[in-house]
Amino acid sequence: MILGERPDGPGAGEDSSRLQDDSSIRKDRDSVLQMQPCQLQSQRARLHQQISKELRMRTGAENLYRATSNTWVRETVALELSYVNSNLQLLKEELAELSSSVEVDQPQGESVTIPMIPLGLKETKELDWATPLKELISEHFEEDGTSYETEIQELEDLRQAMRTPSRDEVGLDLLAAYYSQLCFLDARFFSAARSPRLLFHWYDSLTGVPAQQRALAFEKGSVLFNIGALHTQIGARQDCSCTEGIIRATEAFQRAAGAFRLLRENFSHAPSPDMSTASLSVLEQLMVAQAQECVFKGLLLPASDTPDNCPAQLQLAQEAAQVAAEYGLVHRAMAQPPVQDYLPASWTSLAQVKSQHFCALAHHHAAMALCEGSSDKGELSRHVFQPSTTCEPQGPTASSIQKMPQHPEECRKLAKAHLKRAILGQEEALRLHTLCRVLRKVDLLQVVVTQALQCSLAKYSELEREDDFFEAVEAPDIQPKTHQAPEVRMPSLSQMKVTDLFHRLGPLSVFSTKNRWRLVGPVHMTRGEGGFGFTLRGDSPVLIAAVVPGGQAESAGLKEGDYIVSVNGRPCKWWKHVEVVAQLRGVSEHNVSLQVVSMLPSPEPRGTGPRRPALLWSQRECGFETAMPARARPWPILGWGRKTKQSKTGCHPDFCTNRNCVTCP
Repeated sequence: MILGERPDGPGAGEDSSRLQDDSSIRKDRDSVLQMQPCQLQSQRARLHQQISKELRMRTGAENLYRATSNTWVRETVALELSYVNSNLQLLKEELAELSSSVEVDQPQGESVTIPMIPLGLKETKELDWATPLKELISEHFEEDGTSYETEIQELEDLRQAMRTPSRDEVGLDLLAAYYSQLCFLDARFFSAARSPRLLFHWYDSLTGVPAQQRALAFEKGSVLFNIGALHTQIGARQDCSCTEGIIRATEAFQRAAGAFRLLRENFSHAPSPDMSTASLSVLEQLMVAQAQECVFKGLLLPASDTPDNCPAQLQLAQEAAQVAAEYGLVHRAMAQPPVQDYLPASWTSLAQVKSQHFCALAHHHAAMALCEGSSDKGELSRHVFQPSTTCEPQGPTASSIQKMPQHPEECRKLAKAHLKRAILGQEEALRLHTLCRVLRKVDLLQVVVTQALQCSLAKYSELEREDDFFEAVEAPDIQPKTHQAPEVRMPSLSQMKVTDLFHRLGPLSVFSTKNRWRLVGPVHMTRGEGGFGFTLRGDSPVLIAAVVPGGQAESAGLKEGDYIVSVNGRPCKWWKHVEVVAQLRGVSEHNVSLQVVSMLPSPEPRGTGPRRPALLWSQRECGFETAMPARARPWPILGWGRKTKQSKTGCHPDFCTNRNCVTCP
């Protein structure tokens, strides 16, 4: 068919039906992908229930075994314990395999690269915000809670949407928007004196174990964990065969490492294993190693076009050694308790395979550099090679091994030695690959390592001669070094401008559960010869800084320190100082109706409670878009164990020194 021609031929109907079938298949596939996390969580929950049941049975059997002295009972209980332990082992293996079945994600594109390790998102149950928030608004803020149904519904819709975010920037913006709303909610509704009666349910991303807490910090920490996990999924899906994909993958893994570090530094007493200090430390190391791997892939792309460039090959050797060292640290951290008990075994095996694979690549690129006839080999390689730590060198001393030989025959022998170590390392990587049941299903990993082994074998056969009866040179280790170390970058939570959903309640510096007040009014006043008899200062809300003795304000019951919240029936919580003054001046001889709030003493004395460090972010840094008083204090990003502080509203106002503050005439 010619491009642009209308398909009116005999096959037009078949083409249109085929397109409809394809679109329906895509829709079904998308719906299956959206349902997959829910189905996976259901299976995890089922396995966890069975494991909990077996653990209770084992505890009861152990207590009975210790309590009884009857031989027949002890033998029966011992037999039952053996069955319970066997069932527990099988259930734990099934849970580990289920957690690892979707963790190795294949990137987009047609290139063959070693796969990355993405993290699964934490899942949560539905949460009813409406009932507790309406009660709190009615009781504490003295407003009609039903009038905020629109804001509450928007909050519930936002939480429901963030449970299944898309694996792209839109999903990150969604999680960041909900996290920003949690910061607003934390500042307004949650305090030591009064908080909504909410229970947050989240599942562990590694084991599926449920956890629940009433602290909003648990909700914020879980969302921040999902932001880091989503960055890992975005990085694992990138096509590393092009420069743009490598840059995006590196950025994603660096952001993920920053999210886990931020969570680790601000979260204590984690209710689930995935948010413990040990787990977050390992996850941060893993993300840094994967970012370092992306750096190596970025250097490998231009170097593949010029394989005869000796300096480029030496740099690749050091970069590959750096990646191997990073994955070696990750593997050792994963093998330590308590992380090894709940981290998928396939992750530990994959980290070990990658460590062996990149160590072999380092020796392969060193051999490629030795095979080239560059005159500056000795100067370039002076800081590349180091004596082998695995076995003692035979023949030349360690100091002579550190220098690149200049004679072609010596270069050939040393290149063979490096290729031999590369072949041994790649064979070891394949052996470790076959030992892990989960990794055996990842054909892409085996293809990458096998291709590297074939390249090393082919190059080794080119250098081999018939008169080589013994190997006189032992290949030294490659000194790890990188020219582009990954940076741990904090996740960007200010990409979207977010407005406080409960903006109508008033400025956070006053109208929050941290403060207590009494609504006074409406108070009807008439302008006297000296005006209304009070002085105003401040913005949003405007404060009565002083009351003239014997004036109209004192007669009406207004006091120093009251905040004006309504003028002639119009809410003015967010009005500026000049707006309130202009409204009062415009009443002429008519009466004015004011409604104020009088601040009450804080239920907790200032400075009490434990002092714990917390990371403070201002609203501008978080990207919040709302009108806040100039003296409003920022709130902690997570808020674990922060000290309840008395706002400026609970203090006696100072004498007005602002030249713009006037006594209303």
